[in-house]
Amino acid sequence: MDTELARTFLTVVAAGNFVTAAARLHVTQSTVSARIHALEDLLGCTLFVRNKAGASLTSSGRQFQKHALTLVRAVEQARHDVGVPRGFRDVLTVGGRFGLWEQFLLRWLPVIQAIAPEVSVRAEIGFEADLMQGLVEGRLDIGVMYTPQSRPGLIVEPLFDETLVLVSTEQASRTEEPGPGYIYVDWGPEFFARHAASFPNFIGPAVTTNIGWLGLQHILENGGSGYFPQRLVRPHLKDGSLRLFRQAPTFTLPAYLIHPAGADPDVLSKALASLRDMAAAERLHAE
Repeated sequence: MDTELARTFLTVVAAGNFVTAAARLHVTQSTVSARIHALEDLLGCTLFVRNKAGASLTSSGRQFQKHALTLVRAVEQARHDVGVPRGFRDVLTVGGRFGLWEQFLLRWLPVIQAIAPEVSVRAEIGFEADLMQGLVEGRLDIGVMYTPQSRPGLIVEPLFDETLVLVSTEQASRTEEPGPGYIYVDWGPEFFARHAASFPNFIGPAVTTNIGWLGLQHILENGGSGYFPQRLVRPHLKDGSLRLFRQAPTFTLPAYLIHPAGADPDVLSKALASLRDMAAAERLHAE
């Protein structure tokens, strides 16, 4: 079987519809439809029911899902094994959100290099959809993100909680609410709902971004305010370049560790244990 068909099938499962799957695969919707049709002809069954809500798996589709995962992961594992750089015995691929690389995963890199010097580490940045797809397909060994999705064969475990605080380059106003120069960072649907409930009269930001680093750099350069993880703004609060809105509400943003079940216990266990240890230290520092 062409693994591209299985990969396309898994992308549709993850996306929930053919349109989004096509965008993620960088192909047309008709190409996705043709691949799924070819796969259904090959298997002799219908894999998806398409409706206004998207594409849902049939019973046959659910049965095939585990085989598709096995097939794609086997191919990725083969590429992984033959692509080990000279002088190393294994490769560990880790993907995370930009904000989680800052002051967390970047500090973890020298730790894993010290405890597993025989392992070559590949570091990647991505958003949840791409990271989850990489984990499903076996391209990633570990994912660190804010809003993971449950997928067969993957273990999702809480890592630590970010505390999002409202900071500004100016003195806090009496109301301590978002005002002129406020940058809205899209920290996910739960943050959006809580933010809207906390600031019902907020008319909207002049600038919106989906990357916290970008918003933070903008206000440091040009002035303004925004919600950012406390661990990231701690140095700026200390040197006085940012001020904390102490009376403003704070929001919790959980970070998660995702990895495949039944993976290589040697390399992966060392990496996971060191990440958990660093997360525990981060929780103690936050307290």
